[in-house]
Amino acid sequence: MKLLEGKVSIVTGAARGIGAAIALKLAEQGSDIAFTYVSDSSAEKAAALESQLQSLGVKAKAYKSNAGDFAQCETFVNDVLKEFGKIDVCVNNAGISKDNLLLRMTAEQWDEVMDINLKSVFNMTKQVIRPMMKAKAGSIINMSSIIGIRGNAGQSSYAASKAGIIGFTKSIAAELGSRNIRCNAIAPGFIETDMTHYLKEGAASEEFLKKIPLGRFGKADEVANTTLFLASDMSSYITGQVISTCGGLNI
Repeated sequence: MKLLEGKVSIVTGAARGIGAAIALKLAEQGSDIAFTYVSDSSAEKAAALESQLQSLGVKAKAYKSNAGDFAQCETFVNDVLKEFGKIDVCVNNAGISKDNLLLRMTAEQWDEVMDINLKSVFNMTKQVIRPMMKAKAGSIINMSSIIGIRGNAGQSSYAASKAGIIGFTKSIAAELGSRNIRCNAIAPGFIETDMTHYLKEGAASEEFLKKIPLGRFGKADEVANTTLFLASDMSSYITGQVISTCGGLNI
């Protein structure tokens, strides 16, 4: 039997990169998948992923929804419950970066990062806990970052949003543990995705690699493996934790 046979999982921001890898990994292990994308430019990729997930023998549907908007999250979760009947796993993966030195950062850039990265976790968690409490079971997995632990010059908004996710995760784990709902966070390091392609260029790549004990960038599939662990009963006694998938960068 597959690890997530009969489960229903939500993955936000899954049209590409880490989110897409997570959706595929959970589907490979038997979970039905409801996932979101936010822009019209991602619609084609979302449709392709939907078809790929369905080819694995699970039910899958893409929803255009902005996780940073509370009303859209409410509509999305209600639609998922109507279509799929329940929610067992929620992966809050949607995220952006607007890197800039604080001196040059605008209030609008700060707010956009906070809305998509941090407020989205509140929005989605607020909506999924009711059906999970009714079922007396659930796993919420929030995508933080090694930058939320270490900080990084030029990434104050991103670091603050990802650090906030860690505090939120630990608080929700304490609130909902008695209802058999687990909440954990993943802190990826430098992972090969469209968002981090610039890290592999020239001398900058060599400098980043020197900081990583395993000596390489991570792969989206490796973050997806950690997500699968936290989504499944293999982690049934783990909650309120932050698992760094970073090649040892946080040592």
